[in-house]
Amino acid sequence: HYKSGNMQRLQRKYTAEGVVWLSIISSAPGKQGHSTPDEANRRIGATGAAPTAVLLDHDGHVGRLYGAKVTPHMFVIAPNGVLVYNGAIDDIRSTDVDDIKKAHNYVAAALDALRAGEPVEINQTAPYGCGVKYE
Repeated sequence: HYKSGNMQRLQRKYTAEGVVWLSIISSAPGKQGHSTPDEANRRIGATGAAPTAVLLDHDGHVGRLYGAKVTPHMFVIAPNGVLVYNGAIDDIRSTDVDDIKKAHNYVAAALDALRAGEPVEINQTAPYGCGVKYE
């Protein structure tokens, strides 16, 4: 979703509306996906990512607390701290640009519902992606 620009568009749209977007990197040192602070900053710049902040979770503590299995595994937390969505970014298990364009984006739907003061209709789905490389 980063290669297509989809994730960056979502980040820019919702952070501009006041949403706090936290990207968490839970890959352990020596594992695929691990980033030092400098590497994470370079990747953000190179991809045009726009999270509010990045948490380097090298020991996987936060990822495990939320039960993150794959990347991206998306979580939407309401301002009151309640988890209102957990799962896939969308309903088409693909990173193909054409598929992403026609997919139903669960994260956008959850954020839009929260912003409108409405309940999140779909609050859990099966996430898809590459497995998180915990220790």
